[in-house]
Amino acid sequence: MIKVSIMYPTSPEARFDHDYYRDRHMPLVAELLGEACLRWTVDRGVNGGRHGIDPPYVAMCHIYSDSVDAFQEAFGASAKQIMADVGNYTDISPVMQISDVVVDG
Repeated sequence: MIKVSIMYPTSPEARFDHDYYRDRHMPLVAELLGEACLRWTVDRGVNGGRHGIDPPYVAMCHIYSDSVDAFQEAFGASAKQIMADVGNYTDISPVMQISDVVVDG
């Protein structure tokens, strides 16, 4: 199993609509990815490990899929529609990472 993490770096000028991301964008992504999306989560940054320190990321999501190929095939087929929705919730350029899930407790 793999995990696709999409992270939005914190920036003082950045715009990020957490409600839209959670309630509209991510359900749309899950629907478009279909069976390639086993499950997904959304995180909202709280702090950078100490009180008063901004989190490195204002938000992130994690999409679990059976394989890189399964995810990339499903994402490729719907990328235009997914990317067209990004402007509705943010102006931040995300950072993406695909990882092997070693332990899922």
